[in-house]
Amino acid sequence: METDWPLEQLRAYRPELPEPADLDAFWDETLAPQRARGPHATYDRVESGLVAVESWAVELAGHDGHPVRAWLHLPAAALRDGSALPGVVQYQGYNGGRGLPHEHVLWALAGLAHLVVDTRGQGSGWTVGATGDPAGSGAAQPGFLTRGIEDPGGYYYRRAYADAVAALDALCAHPLVDGSRVAVAGASQGGALATAVAALAPERVAAALVDVPFLADVRRAAAVAQTDPYLELVRYLAAHRDRVEQAFGTLAYVDAAVLARRATAPALFSVALRDRTCPPSTVFAAYHAWAGPAEIEVYPFNDHEGGGPHHVQRQVAWLRSALGARLAP
Repeated sequence: METDWPLEQLRAYRPELPEPADLDAFWDETLAPQRARGPHATYDRVESGLVAVESWAVELAGHDGHPVRAWLHLPAAALRDGSALPGVVQYQGYNGGRGLPHEHVLWALAGLAHLVVDTRGQGSGWTVGATGDPAGSGAAQPGFLTRGIEDPGGYYYRRAYADAVAALDALCAHPLVDGSRVAVAGASQGGALATAVAALAPERVAAALVDVPFLADVRRAAAVAQTDPYLELVRYLAAHRDRVEQAFGTLAYVDAAVLARRATAPALFSVALRDRTCPPSTVFAAYHAWAGPAEIEVYPFNDHEGGGPHHVQRQVAWLRSALGARLAP
């Protein structure tokens, strides 16, 4: 049975979410220092044990110049001919990290430059990370969703979104990458990060793969989600009864269903109708808000795992078309 509304109602759901009056100015000010600095990254070759993929440990300059770590995977065959590659920046789900060098290599095997990026302070859940978060915050629930939520300027996801833009800029600047053919991708929290980057750097994003995105239509999500991370926010607001509007005011600056109005690249979404973590209605809110051409794949009987390997097949074919190139030899 569905955990949200019937599919017909979901397809019609287009909420008029409030947008902060200074939203564009807020993000322009946030990103201005790193845009002025330009992309900066170092690459150190690593031995993964794989023969079809070559890998590098990456350290790039994120928000406030804080180091963000990633893996860059390149198809070995493409290295031999030196041709410029299309690319994918992959963002991680909640409390996941870049993992070990061999863990996430799908897009390199498909013929792309594949940048697998940490999310600051995360990577001690379902896979490991290597990036800290030097900034502190006030009182918060365990987890990341409420860190610094008292004020948009100190909010955790302001830094995380800026890091995600820096990762895109780094991959676009790599000498073996065709910067005009770089996509962003992610599931859950990674889907929110991919949406934010597509909105905040639309001139650089050629396509977006957004699966069961987190941080979309957050007020509704907090009302109907049945699991963490949204329950972190519920518990925080249960304790801080006087901060409800303050918290949602901060969240409006990072809400994927608000930022999606600025995303113009072609996008492929996925939604799972039994998703208890990111309610389907909130996914449809982001999908319907997307400013560019967008498609959505619906998985009626799946929870937050979404379409899994079946959807990956769809993504490979879709991205080949979106980037205008054959991805694999």
